[in-house]
Amino acid sequence: QAQLVESGGGLVQAGGSLRLSCAASGRTFSSSNMGWFRRAPGKEREFVAAISWGGARISYADSVKGRFTISRDNAKNMVYLQMNSLKPEDTAVYYCAAGGRGNLYEYDRWGQGTQVTVSS
Repeated sequence: QAQLVESGGGLVQAGGSLRLSCAASGRTFSSSNMGWFRRAPGKEREFVAAISWGGARISYADSVKGRFTISRDNAKNMVYLQMNSLKPEDTAVYYCAAGGRGNLYEYDRWGQGTQVTVSS
């Protein structure tokens, strides 16, 4: 089972950028779909972006399309989320998740999260 550790969160002004990283341990990373989710204060966890095990399939929530980019480096067991043009409504705890090779929206392993705060 992969363990997931997120990093790269912080405080940024609206319009700024952050790059989140997720380091995965375990031998199954290259065969795992990977996703990013977020939970804002008082809200349910929501899907942000996902990338398939080989990188051929990518999906974004409508709210981040055109601003966020997900990528992965299977040689380094890393997945990234580049976040540009950040808005105050992007403020949330961001979680990295790992799943199987099938459904891009089903995940069973989660990191502990990294806080992103966007000031107006």
